[in-house]
Amino acid sequence: MKYYSTNKNASSVTLKEAVVKGLAADKGLFMPEKINQFDKEFLNNLTDLSFCEIAFETARKFFSGDISDNKLKEIVYDTLPFDCPVIKVNENIYSLELFHGPTLAFKDIGARFMARLLNFFLDGNDKIVNVLVATSGDTGSAVANGFLKVPGIRVFVLYPKGKVTAIQESQFTTLGHNITALEVDGVFDDCQRLVKTAFLDEEVNKRMMLTSANSINVARFLPQAFYYVNGVA
Repeated sequence: MKYYSTNKNASSVTLKEAVVKGLAADKGLFMPEKINQFDKEFLNNLTDLSFCEIAFETARKFFSGDISDNKLKEIVYDTLPFDCPVIKVNENIYSLELFHGPTLAFKDIGARFMARLLNFFLDGNDKIVNVLVATSGDTGSAVANGFLKVPGIRVFVLYPKGKVTAIQESQFTTLGHNITALEVDGVFDDCQRLVKTAFLDEEVNKRMMLTSANSINVARFLPQAFYYVNGVA
C-alpha cells in the first residue's frame, strides 16, 4: 500500500519510507491511500475477541501488504502486554481505561508499536536512526520506554526545564542506554521549535537519519485506533 501526504504536494511512498521519514517532503502527514473495511463476521464477533486480536485485525486494515501477517501479529502482541478495558461507571456511562501501560499514558500504545515497526524496517541496516521528540511529559515517557534498548535507534527527548512533573521526568531521564534527555531552558513550544528546525535543516538530515516519534508519525497515530475499536466491543 502507498501512503500519501495530506498536503498533496509530495510523491506517495511505501510504509517503510513513511515511518522512517516521519513527515512528507511537503511537511504533510502520511496517510494510507486506502483503508480496508472490517468484514461483518469480525464486527459481529467483537465481544468474543481479546484486545490483541482486535488490535491485530485493526492493524491489518492499515498495514497489510507492507508487512506479513505473522510479523505484524508479533509486533502487535509484543506492543500490548496490557489491556485497555472498558469499565462500567453507571447505567449509561462507561470508561475506556488507557493508563495500564508501563508509563500510565495512552501514548504507550502508539510509541511501543512504532518502536517495533521501525526496528523491523531497520533490520539489516547499518545506519542509526535518530528519533527526536518534544515533550511536556507523557509523550517523552512513553517514547523513551517504548524505544528503550531497541537496536539501531537513538532517542533524544527535549523537555522544558521545570515544567514536567517529577515522576514523568524520572521516567525518561533515568533510563540511559539509547535514550538521551535534553532539558531546554524554555517552554514546550521552544522544544517543538528545535525539533522542527532540525527536520528542516538539510545538512543535519544528510548527516543524521532523523525521524519523529511525536504524533505526526503514521506509526504513532494510526495504532491509537486499536483501543477505539476495542471500546466498541
